[in-house]
Amino acid sequence: MRNPLGSLWRCFFLVLLILSGFSGTVSAQSDTTLVPKAVVGDIYIEGNFKTKSSIILREMAVRTGDSIDVYRLKDELEIDRRKIINTNLFITVDMLTKPNPDSLRTDIRVVVKERWYFIALPVFQLADRNFNEWWYDRNRDFKRTIYGVYLSYGNVTGRADKLRFLAEFGFIPKFEVSYSLPYIDKAQKTGITMGTSYSMNKTMAQRTWRDKLDYYNSEDKNKERFYSYVTLTRRNKYYTFHSLDLRWSSTKISDTIAFLNPNYLLNGRTKQNYFQLTYSFSYDKRDNAQYPLQGQSGGIQFSKIGLLPSDDVNQAYLYGSYRKFFPLSKRWYANTGVRSRISLPKRQPYLQTVGLGYRNDLVRGYELYVIDGQDYGLIKSEIKYKLFAVRKHFSWVPVRQFNTIPLAAYINTFVDAGYVKNHYPELSNTRLANALLIGAGTGLDIVTFYNMVARFNLNINAEGDRRFFFNLAREF
Repeated sequence: MRNPLGSLWRCFFLVLLILSGFSGTVSAQSDTTLVPKAVVGDIYIEGNFKTKSSIILREMAVRTGDSIDVYRLKDELEIDRRKIINTNLFITVDMLTKPNPDSLRTDIRVVVKERWYFIALPVFQLADRNFNEWWYDRNRDFKRTIYGVYLSYGNVTGRADKLRFLAEFGFIPKFEVSYSLPYIDKAQKTGITMGTSYSMNKTMAQRTWRDKLDYYNSEDKNKERFYSYVTLTRRNKYYTFHSLDLRWSSTKISDTIAFLNPNYLLNGRTKQNYFQLTYSFSYDKRDNAQYPLQGQSGGIQFSKIGLLPSDDVNQAYLYGSYRKFFPLSKRWYANTGVRSRISLPKRQPYLQTVGLGYRNDLVRGYELYVIDGQDYGLIKSEIKYKLFAVRKHFSWVPVRQFNTIPLAAYINTFVDAGYVKNHYPELSNTRLANALLIGAGTGLDIVTFYNMVARFNLNINAEGDRRFFFNLAREF
């Protein structure tokens, strides 16, 4: 009797041999095809009144003397253009070609329009996690607002460095200062960032209860937090980044908070001091970091909280993420991604217990919930349709950094799923942890200059909640 498995394997190897022979034939034929080459001549940088040319050339893989297939030159320049725009130093970047005077080479003109690098903005924002929590759960209370001033001086020395200062008052007074220099070596691979921060709370969330933040209202000082840090970064290649962050953190809470939630800092403590060391690796090859439509990004982060025997915390976590963006047609786009976090030990201070609900680590549709836990996983998928994407130039505006405005709009629909593992559900009386979370929705995204994205969504979750959500984000 014939062995069907053996026959299957023979067919498999036969197909492999046929494909190998076919690919070899195609390769042999393509090798004989003469493809015209373009030899790169001089590279001119134009419009960089402040930015040093070396910062722009650092992003370019195309170099003087390169011999590139004529049909590939445009694509190679487009890849370099995206890398330059993702430095967030320029409003627009155009890559143009022209014949060199010797008629044998092709020169490249990199024409940039620089941003306005000194930004002084008034701060007026909500103290809650997002606009939707303030709108639906906090009764649109304007006492829960933060006001102040944000100062950002980018490209201070023309080397993409940045000095930031933040002074906030109101619901949560906060003061921050930081300075970052992306390249401190001649090879332009190693950078450094230093900063410090102080914040104070009166009214504050002292626990999470039934997947909502439970606030203690007070006019007394109930929490102070101070931290300082130094971060070393390394960028060996165009799309890979390494960072090593060392910080010292000190938190002090009132006796009242420690009494209401003895687990806030664990064991009824009122003070918490520790050193923390975090290593991060990231890969980012997206067409536009502000609002990507194609490419991929991912990373992994390992952190040890508590480095000395005298530190008040002894904890570690591992966080990983990956997201893929791809076009489906000229106007249709899709993306999908995963995120996950695990931490040890499972008995943790409330302050260091991180689940879903903060920043972008949430299942859309659950914006009003905080699901605490020690480990979690998250999957996000989205399809979007481009309504329009234009770039308007207003010659009557005298300031060149503001007379060109890009504007785009996309209709999107999405489905998210997540799971939070909480090893001590009784501490928060959670009903959403240790259960599958599913959310979906549709909406409109408006993308404009200086990294502003406005999102208008109608979301629904597995609990049956159906609400309209709004979010305005800006990458400084």
